[in-house]
Amino acid sequence: MKRLTIFLLLPLSLLIFSTTRIHGVSLEECENDSSANINECIDLFSQKIDELGNQKNTLASQIAQYDTQIKVTQLKISEATNTIEQLEKEIGVLGFRIGYVSESIGRLEELVKKRIVATYQQSFTSNLELILASDDFADVMLRLQYLKQVQENDKKVLASLQETRSNYANQKDEREEKQAAIEENKNKLEILGASLDAQRKDKAAFLAVTKNDESRYQQLLSQARAEFEAIQAIIAGGGVETQVGQVNQGQKIATIIQGASCNSGGTHIHFTVRRPGGVTDNPFKYLKAGVSYEENSGGDPFNPSGDWEWPISPPIKFNQGYGVTWAVQNDPFIKQIYSFHNGIDINSLSSSEVKAVQNGTLYRGTYSGLSGCALRYVRVDHESSDLDTLYLHVNYLL
Repeated sequence: MKRLTIFLLLPLSLLIFSTTRIHGVSLEECENDSSANINECIDLFSQKIDELGNQKNTLASQIAQYDTQIKVTQLKISEATNTIEQLEKEIGVLGFRIGYVSESIGRLEELVKKRIVATYQQSFTSNLELILASDDFADVMLRLQYLKQVQENDKKVLASLQETRSNYANQKDEREEKQAAIEENKNKLEILGASLDAQRKDKAAFLAVTKNDESRYQQLLSQARAEFEAIQAIIAGGGVETQVGQVNQGQKIATIIQGASCNSGGTHIHFTVRRPGGVTDNPFKYLKAGVSYEENSGGDPFNPSGDWEWPISPPIKFNQGYGVTWAVQNDPFIKQIYSFHNGIDINSLSSSEVKAVQNGTLYRGTYSGLSGCALRYVRVDHESSDLDTLYLHVNYLL
C-alpha cells in the first residue's frame, strides 16, 4: 500500500515542481547570460513591463519601465542581427550548391548530346549490316542489347537533367527569398536602432525633469492629474462662468499666459471644440489649412481641413494633437492619467493674443479643483451653430 501511495504521489509532485517555472530562463539569466534564449527573454521582460505598469506610480517603477523597455529593444536588435548572420551563412551554402548544380547541368548536357549522336548513328544501321559487321549471332545480340541500353540510359540522363534543372531553379528561388529576408531584417534593425535611441533620450529627459527625485516626480504626476481633472470638469460645464457679451470672429478675447500657470507646465492654450452634452470634436475639422507651424508634438497628425480662422497668430507651435496622441502613449506622466486628448495644445510664436474663431457670446470662466488654484479660460458660444469653443490657460482682457 505504501508503494502504491508513492507511485500515485510521484506524478503529482513532478507536476507541481514543473509548473513553478513557466519559462526556460529566468530574469536573472536574461540580464546576465548572453547565451539565454532571446525570444523567451523578450517575453519575460515584456511581462515585467506590464507588471511594473500595474504597480504603484513611483519614480523607481517608472525608471524600471524605461530600463526594461530598453532591454527588450536591445534583445530584438540582437535577434535581428543573429537572423541576418544565419541567413548569410545559409546563402553561402546555397551559393556553393547552385555552383555545383550549374556545373552538373553542363556535364549532363554534354553527355546527353554525345548519347543522342551515338543513338542517331546507330539508328541508320540496317539489320543486314549489323549481321555482316558481327562475328556471330551472339555478337549480334550483344550489339542490339548495347543499343537498347544506350537508349534507356539516354532516357535516364534526360530525366536526371530535368530534375537537376528543377533543383537549380528551386535553390535560386530559395536564395532570393533569404536575400529578401536579410533586407527585411536590416530595415527592422534601422527602426529598432532609432527606437532604442529615442528610448534612451526619453529616459534621460525624464531624469532631467524629475531630477531623479521622488517628491518632484509625485508633484509632476499630481499636476498632470489636476490638469486633466480641471479640463474634464470645464468641458462638462463645471466651471464658474460670467457672461461678457457678443464678440465677432477674429476679435481679441484673451491673451496666452506666459510660462507655467495653474495646471499648466508652460506657455500654451488648450483649444477645444465642444458639442452639446459635453462631447468634444476634432478642432482640425474646423480650422483652416495652410497655416505655418512648428512641430513639437512627437508626430501627432496636423491636418486642418475647415474654414475657421485660427485662434492664435501663426506661426503655430504645435505641442499636442487631438485623440490618441504621442504624449498619451509615451509621456511618463500623461499616459498614467488619460488615454485621449480632447483638444489641441498650441502656442503662437508671434503674438500672445487669443481670438474668437466664430461670432458668438463670450464667457469668462475659472475652475478650482484638486490643485486648489484657479484655471482661467474663456468660452465662445457660437451663434451660427450648436458648437462652442473653449480656450484654456489664458489671461482675461482688462
